[in-house]
Amino acid sequence: MSLNERISKVIEYSNLTPSEFADEIDVQRSSISHIMSGRNKPSLEFIIKIKSRFPDLLWDWLVTGEGEMLKSELPVPEISEEQTEGDTVRTTPLPDLFTMMNNDEEFGAVEAEIELPQTSAGESFIPSSGKAAEKISDSQRLEISPEEIISQAIGNQTNKIKRIVLFYENGKFESFEP
Repeated sequence: MSLNERISKVIEYSNLTPSEFADEIDVQRSSISHIMSGRNKPSLEFIIKIKSRFPDLLWDWLVTGEGEMLKSELPVPEISEEQTEGDTVRTTPLPDLFTMMNNDEEFGAVEAEIELPQTSAGESFIPSSGKAAEKISDSQRLEISPEEIISQAIGNQTNKIKRIVLFYENGKFESFEP
């Protein structure tokens, strides 16, 4: 079965007219007509739009024509028992997410209650650790006077200073050359 025929089958499955199908997957109506007539082949973007609108379609069938059209048509693995050295081994299909949540007795349980300080609607609270507070208090000052910068630079004789330029908030600047 060709890709164009598979798309025609998807349109039949959707119980929509070709123009309604085009509107449903958000493509031009003429592109559906051209694909169904065999004039054009669908693009990858076109196939992705079909798959996103009809998630029960299988990719393998849609792209290559192999396998079943719908996920619901897949055979469900049955529970089987095998004998292995006197022990019974049961193989079962993997549970889905909701089955796992229902079987988990601790699902949704609160692990620990943390008292958060009252904050206004525009603020958020970020708890600080003791080490982070120590690092902040031990850190150096952010503002250093120009004299300190010059003295530090002069003390470092491995690089010679050519010029020091200070920029002020009002847009002015000063330039110092030793």
